[in-house]
Amino acid sequence: MKFDITNLLRQNIKELIPYSSARDEYKGKDGVFLDANENTHPDKYLNRFNRYPDPLQLKLKEKLSEIKGVMINQIFIGNGSDEAIDILFRAFCEPGKDNAIICPPTYGMYEVSAAINNVKIIKVPLFVETFQLDTKNILESITETTKLIFFCCPNNPTGNGVKWQDIKTILELFNGIVVIDEAYIDFSSYKSLLYELENYPNLVILQTLSKAWGLAGLRVGLAFTSATIINVFNKIKPPYNINSVSQKLALKELKNQEEISKQVKEIISEREKLTFEITRLNCVLKVYPSEANFILVKTLSATNIYKYLVENKIIVRNRTNVLLCEDCLRITIGTMEENKLLLDTLSNYLS
Repeated sequence: MKFDITNLLRQNIKELIPYSSARDEYKGKDGVFLDANENTHPDKYLNRFNRYPDPLQLKLKEKLSEIKGVMINQIFIGNGSDEAIDILFRAFCEPGKDNAIICPPTYGMYEVSAAINNVKIIKVPLFVETFQLDTKNILESITETTKLIFFCCPNNPTGNGVKWQDIKTILELFNGIVVIDEAYIDFSSYKSLLYELENYPNLVILQTLSKAWGLAGLRVGLAFTSATIINVFNKIKPPYNINSVSQKLALKELKNQEEISKQVKEIISEREKLTFEITRLNCVLKVYPSEANFILVKTLSATNIYKYLVENKIIVRNRTNVLLCEDCLRITIGTMEENKLLLDTLSNYLS
C-alpha cells in the first residue's frame, strides 16, 4: 500500500504559512541582533536569557542524532511528548470528522488530546491478561476517516511490550499514521523501533527525556519520523516551544550517558527485587511482567490500599477504574530505601 501524506493532511494545514521568527531567517551565530525586539541589556545575574532560544534546537538535535542514529531532519523536540501528540491530531485529523484508534488500557493523553481537538476515539481493548494487541479487531475497526493509531510500547499502565509482528502488520495494512510511544524504552529488554523508520514512512516514534534521563521537570519530548512529517510538525509548533534553559540542561545531560546507563540498570535491578518481594504480601494477588520503570500490581482492594498508603505518605497510582485494571495499583520503582519503606508499610496493611 503506497503511503501518501498529502491524502492525510488537513487542508488548512496544507495551506498554512507558518510563522517565521527572526532566528529562522538568519542562520548565523554572530552579529548585532536588532531583529526580535528583545531587551538588549542582559540581566547581570541571568546573563543571555534576554535572547530568544534556537527555534529548531539544532545543538540538541545534533547530539540526539548521534545517540539515536537518525538524521537531524527526522527529529522533533516538543514541550513534552504531549505536544507531539497534540500536533498529530491538529495536523491529520479534521475536527468532528476524523477518528483515531487507541488500545486501552493505555496512556490517557491520547484520548484527552483527541477530545480537545474534537476527534472521535475508537477503542480496541488489549487482550485480557496478556495485554497484547487484538490485531484483527484493530484492522476491522479502521474506517475511511481513521487517520491515527496509537500504541504505547512498553505500555502504560501495564508495563509490557507489544509484539513487533502485530505492529508490522498494521503498519503495512493501514494507510494512515501509526504512532509508537516509547517513553519507557530505555528500561526494556528489547531495542527501539527507530531502525524501522526508513522502512515505514507512516511510522512516528515518540520518546522522552522525562523518564530514564531524569529530566521530567524540563519537559523535553521527542518525535522521530520521516523528514516530510517533521516538516509538518515544525510548521504547526509555536516558534520558540523549547526554552533556553531546557535546551542547555538537556544537552548537558545527553553528554552523561554512562551515568544514565548506570541508573537505568539500578532501576531495572530494583524492579526485579520489588516484583519478587511484593508478590509475597497477603494483599497482593499478582504482579504483571514489566519492561518499564513501574509495575502493575493486582491487589485485594486497590482503593483501600491506596488510601492506606496515602495515610502513610506513600503515593502510588490507583488504576482500578481503568479498563482491564480492576483493583490494580501502578507503582513506580523508587530507590532501594523507598522500595523498602513501601514493602514494610504494605506488610502492616490489614484488609
